[in-house]
Amino acid sequence: MTNTPGQAAEAVDAEAVVGLVREATRIPSVTPNEEAFARWAWRQMAESDAFDSADLFECEPGRPNVYATCGDGTGRSLLLAGHLDTVAVDDWRQHWRGSDREDPFGAHVIDGEIWGRGVADQKAGICAIIEAVRALGRAGVRPAGQVSALFVCDEESGQPGSGVSAGMRAAVAGRAGPRPAADFAVYTEPTTSAIYTAQMGFLIADIAYTGVSAYFGRPELGVDALRAGHRLLDRLWRHSDDLRASVPAHELLGEAFLLVTSVTSGGNIAVPGRFDLSLIRKVLPGESLDAAADSIRAIAGEVASEHQVECSVEFSAPRDHRLGGTPDEVATDHPGVAALARSIETVTGAPARIEGAPYWSEKPFLRDLGIPGVYFAPGDISNCHTPFERLAVDELVTATRTLAHFIAQWCGAHDP
Repeated sequence: MTNTPGQAAEAVDAEAVVGLVREATRIPSVTPNEEAFARWAWRQMAESDAFDSADLFECEPGRPNVYATCGDGTGRSLLLAGHLDTVAVDDWRQHWRGSDREDPFGAHVIDGEIWGRGVADQKAGICAIIEAVRALGRAGVRPAGQVSALFVCDEESGQPGSGVSAGMRAAVAGRAGPRPAADFAVYTEPTTSAIYTAQMGFLIADIAYTGVSAYFGRPELGVDALRAGHRLLDRLWRHSDDLRASVPAHELLGEAFLLVTSVTSGGNIAVPGRFDLSLIRKVLPGESLDAAADSIRAIAGEVASEHQVECSVEFSAPRDHRLGGTPDEVATDHPGVAALARSIETVTGAPARIEGAPYWSEKPFLRDLGIPGVYFAPGDISNCHTPFERLAVDELVTATRTLAHFIAQWCGAHDP
């Protein structure tokens, strides 16, 4: 066939992929309750002739990953990955109470956009994978190289006891199905259909100062933890300014910095005996998470010593690193990036956009297995995790056609 990637792209059924996304959005999968959606995704692939296999593998009781494959293994291999869970919906219900959008799982189409929790982050990406592979079958071809689809639980944070990448950890360790292996990966976090070749790393630190509480009329009997905390805030903000000045900005990711996200202190007409602070540190490619953590520990310890308070520093969000999530970057001229860019340009008629991810997600786990990759999917992360999460139907269809074109181009395709 002279234009197999083009035929695969044309075989994408626009109505079908919109229907898939709306059906998927109607299935609640707030972390850690991903099972119903995982089983739905598994059925979509298990019942399709386009996939050779589809399986569920529990990483924890009642929390399965989904793994499916197709292809002959004679061309370049591709891993298509995504996460099954979404963030919570309390803010959604409160914001839209009494309106036609009150149901966060309604998947209503309004002015050409599908509205609902998880529609972009990231049920659209998962459904685009399913429909793109089906489109190859509809075009009468199958991939020459192996295509693997891996959908994991527990990517999102915010729910107690979850959000530590339990699903991806189990997958890369081989404890929940075959260990991923591929020449290239596309993780379908929303990118507004740009190619994200770089992502930031992060640390979340929880700092606690413990002094001595005392009645306000006898302050000399206390040790003021809030006063120490005030000094700590000043030192941390100055450290953030220093980072902007001393760490070279990344072309796609911008500057390194530190953001204080919460502060609590105070008592009942008394010298505050406790001060608690949380912060997040943006870490750029080339920086060390260990070094970044050591700087935060040093600042907190120096201030504690000056003010004679006890100090504890906890790094509370381990992901692919014991302290947090590492940054990642693949060269913009990598063959996989170049091939995906060609697919975008062919399908859309416009140049591909190469950008950096304004978030952290799980691609570094795959990098550590020797699988280079990018983020690519429809949807805008800036409205995800908010009551305004939505997805343009036109973008969904175009991105799915792009993905089908890319699979056929990267892996090769031939008559069954």
